[in-house]
Amino acid sequence: MTSIPDNYYGWWRITSTETWSDDGLDILGLALLSLTGDDDRLRMHCLLAELEAHQTKTGVSFTWSGAWEFDQMTGSGRVRLGKDGRLKGTIKIKNGDSSTFVAERAPPPATAIPEPPSYRDKWRRRW
Repeated sequence: MTSIPDNYYGWWRITSTETWSDDGLDILGLALLSLTGDDDRLRMHCLLAELEAHQTKTGVSFTWSGAWEFDQMTGSGRVRLGKDGRLKGTIKIKNGDSSTFVAERAPPPATAIPEPPSYRDKWRRRW
């Protein structure tokens, strides 16, 4: 379990991204980022990921691993708390795109964010 500063601790609703269209942000459910230090997750667009977050001098940094649809990916990110109480951050896909994003404090989701699918799950799916 990692120590997350109290003012960052909890669930955050991603409301916009700079690079990726905001139209599909909630395609898998509300776009959320959890920063609790225990089983943290990220869900936005077609990305489901597990996070490893830690405190920095200016906010919180994280690494993530997961799947965009069924393509396995990893990356990193960082967030800082703005004067307006919203998170402002960056998420990077290793060897790929990066984008800034904005998130607002949110309650925990009613149902848990699922684990990222494996590439094998793509072929197990029944249409």
